[in-house]
Amino acid sequence: MTLSKLKGKTFFPILVLIFLSIIWGISFLLIKKGLLAFSPMQVAALRIVFASAVLFPIAIKHINIEFKIYWKQIIFLGLISNLIPAILFAEAQTKINSSLAGMLNSLVPIFTMIIGVLFYKIKINFLLSMGLLIGLIGSVVLSFVSSEGNLGVFNFYALYVIMATILYGISGNMIKGMVQKIRPTILISLQLLAMSPIAIIILINTNIYSSVVTNENAMFSLGSLFILGAIGTALAGSIFINLVKHTSALFASATTYLIPITAIIVGLLDDEVLFPLHFVGIGLIIVGVIIINKFR
Repeated sequence: MTLSKLKGKTFFPILVLIFLSIIWGISFLLIKKGLLAFSPMQVAALRIVFASAVLFPIAIKHINIEFKIYWKQIIFLGLISNLIPAILFAEAQTKINSSLAGMLNSLVPIFTMIIGVLFYKIKINFLLSMGLLIGLIGSVVLSFVSSEGNLGVFNFYALYVIMATILYGISGNMIKGMVQKIRPTILISLQLLAMSPIAIIILINTNIYSSVVTNENAMFSLGSLFILGAIGTALAGSIFINLVKHTSALFASATTYLIPITAIIVGLLDDEVLFPLHFVGIGLIIVGVIIINKFR
């Protein structure tokens, strides 16, 4: 039974929302497991290759139609919403744990609003400004938490995640216009297809074969990255777009609140250490996002 047939059943969208939050919350742990055997560039490239392979039948069907017309926009969106963020998240998680990455990922709605205000003439009022400020303060707190749990020096690797969320903010505003021209699932499939040659070149130049045959964790890492690409990127992305279509963007944005909860739980189960200041930081971000969603 399709999502459209079940959209009238109130329980089903909620189940879909929980499913997406779990999948995306676990994604940060899957990146961590991918890094056991592969470099950040290889992790990102494998993620793109696996995701593109899943959606390849859809992409190849439309490559001579939509891609021919909008290839510049599709390639640009592929870079800023798929390939570059995948590299940034993998690079960040060489030095920060998956829980913190999941918390910082909650900045996406905040930067989406900031980009909209700066470049897309979205109007802002005092309450929206306060929401943005509170959320950004939360990110600062998270970025300065030391390994002892106190406020210390700025964690440079947290900046990689922040940069990725800024790119998501840019792509989010661009996609609003693109989905009026190309159906969302087709758009995602073409973006991934456009990025796959770059990903393959990365894998060849980083000698992926050597990593696979010499590292004892290679098969486990490959399995983790296949799940990340096939389910966390391709499948979950398509489901999310359908959730927005059949409910509302505001309802679907509730994943922002649930993803860090999942990331924290799986991180703690994987023996990651969190401190009270981490929860202060994520609390401030979520309060900021609630204000933005309520008064945007």
